[in-house]
Amino acid sequence: MPQRPAQGHRESFRERRDRRAAIGDPDVVLNAAARFLEVRPRSVDEVRWHLTQAGYRAELVERALSRLTELGVVDDGEFARLWVESRDRARPRSENALRRELALKGIDRELAAQVLDERRGGGSDEARGDAATADGERPDPDNSAADRLLQKHARTLARIAEPRERRQRAYSLLARNGFDPEVCREATARFLASASADDDGSAVDGE
Repeated sequence: MPQRPAQGHRESFRERRDRRAAIGDPDVVLNAAARFLEVRPRSVDEVRWHLTQAGYRAELVERALSRLTELGVVDDGEFARLWVESRDRARPRSENALRRELALKGIDRELAAQVLDERRGGGSDEARGDAATADGERPDPDNSAADRLLQKHARTLARIAEPRERRQRAYSLLARNGFDPEVCREATARFLASASADDDGSAVDGE
């Protein structure tokens, strides 16, 4: 049975790891995993890394992951879908950027491709804010995400008086978020045209 530190003694990182490595009770590791999951959903790989870095024994970590997966508490497919939906709502990204982010979270390539295929096929209108076109087809998700990203930064971009600099700033914003050059060009053109139309409308209203 691992000893708790004496009162008033502050454990070092190594001491904490050594104490946890001596733990043989699987419920302790399961509870540690549950606490880690309280903040937000996590991928299997994230939970494994956290518990391993904390110092728990590998066999107990895998046992905890098996139990959490069995209970549906940890589910890479659901995690990936929630991650993509969250990005589409709050921080739009290109499909390539999302694929890289999912890979960093430990989501395997096939599962990531499946989730992104679902996004391409429609997904949640409420999460993405997209509407079907007149012929029933949905907009390309990268184009829609690029439009939403520019709209989120519309006020900042509107403060740039010089048109060429505004165009460059909008293009760079999209490029930093993983959109390919064609999407960057087209979305920037749509955004500037819309902003120009709004400005013209305001001028007419003000006459």
